[in-house]
Amino acid sequence: MSPVSHATSEPRGPGRWLIRFEVHLPCAYEDLWPVLTTAEGLRTWLAEAEVLERHLGGAVTLRWPNSGTTVSGEVTAWDTERVVEYTVPEHGRIRFHLEPVGTDSTVIRFLNERGGGDEERLDCLAGWHDHFEMLEAALAGHPAHWPSWTDARWAQLRAAYGS
Repeated sequence: MSPVSHATSEPRGPGRWLIRFEVHLPCAYEDLWPVLTTAEGLRTWLAEAEVLERHLGGAVTLRWPNSGTTVSGEVTAWDTERVVEYTVPEHGRIRFHLEPVGTDSTVIRFLNERGGGDEERLDCLAGWHDHFEMLEAALAGHPAHWPSWTDARWAQLRAAYGS
């Protein structure tokens, strides 16, 4: 498993941020797509999809088992096997753009545009980084085991992003 690269962030106006990750994964995009766009796939690394209507304009409700946070919104972009975007008020616009590299590797160009102050920005950078590490583990056959999740790795990442 390769380490997830640190993200970048940039201000997008008062109290708004754009967070970017570029995640290189050793799997075909056809195999990655369901992990980002189905309830079964999302639960292995991100959240429980209590509602997920897999089309543009569809409803989405995500619940994070590690915190109990539940958010609802809609699917605001859907280009099969290329782009999926969920927009939920609490977390803003969450966009995954898949780019195949050869036949057995994929790059996720990830964007999260959201509101909040600098502390929330740092929390979010650490949170997404932690989740992308969980995604790599899930793809390697080790899905998240939410009852045993702790915030220890998140805290390490939060400190690194804050320094």
